[in-house]
Amino acid sequence: MRAAAPAPMVGVGLRGAHYRDFLARRQPVDWLEVHSENYLAEGGWDLHVLETLRADYPVALHGVGMGIGSVHGFSREHLGRVAALARRIDPMLVSEHLCWNATADAALNDLLPLPLNGASLELVCQRVALIQDVLRRPILLENVSTHLRFPGDSWGETDFLAQVARRTGCGVLLDINNLYVNQCNHGEDALAAMAALAPGLVGELHLAGHCDDGGVLVDHHGAPVAGAVWDLYHAAVRRYGAVPTLVEWDTNLPPFATLLDEVARARALAATVMAAGDDA
Repeated sequence: MRAAAPAPMVGVGLRGAHYRDFLARRQPVDWLEVHSENYLAEGGWDLHVLETLRADYPVALHGVGMGIGSVHGFSREHLGRVAALARRIDPMLVSEHLCWNATADAALNDLLPLPLNGASLELVCQRVALIQDVLRRPILLENVSTHLRFPGDSWGETDFLAQVARRTGCGVLLDINNLYVNQCNHGEDALAAMAALAPGLVGELHLAGHCDDGGVLVDHHGAPVAGAVWDLYHAAVRRYGAVPTLVEWDTNLPPFATLLDEVARARALAATVMAAGDDA
């Protein structure tokens, strides 16, 4: 008898409000993801908690400050600090965003969209190669939600990511909620966007909630995963298989039990998809 296909590991983003829930007992989550920038200090409570939980859960580092596509303001010092944290934690994955967030004299607290053209492709590939050389490992690059597209774009976002992956050896962190947000904001086809990424390129999936701000969807990570996003997750698991999945919830944090309910739903849905594929 053939063994059943494995279900994906399902994890959550570790946030300060839930530290004590994790320190008190082993929770029914498979792994934890943290924002790298919250743990760059040499000591302190946050790093102590992370190192303590690292003994019981695989940990992934998810950067929000690298600004890979920033023409000016990209910080090698920041990269060095992330590399030091990676050596300390030995994460299962390291990821960043396909975005820019700095100028020559200012760091911007946002994940800003790039023009998806040849110049951006060259810059992003150079930066990813540098980051991977310093970290001594491949990274995953995440698609972002946006409120605009540039008229001179040469590719869709996932086509762009596929080219970066082929040229640098990095992988893709595919945010399913961002695909849906961009489908609604720009009239893009989320399933077609998935089709641009071969299964072997995707190393992680993200799930999150969004809100409607006057007809524009905002990826605010402050609500349950929407039904349409669960439908896209079903398609993603069918296409990409048992890759790690993360439930993100960063604002309007719910009771911890609500977060665990989202994890259980993701695990059950993925297991059903994998079992159906195995039967087929």
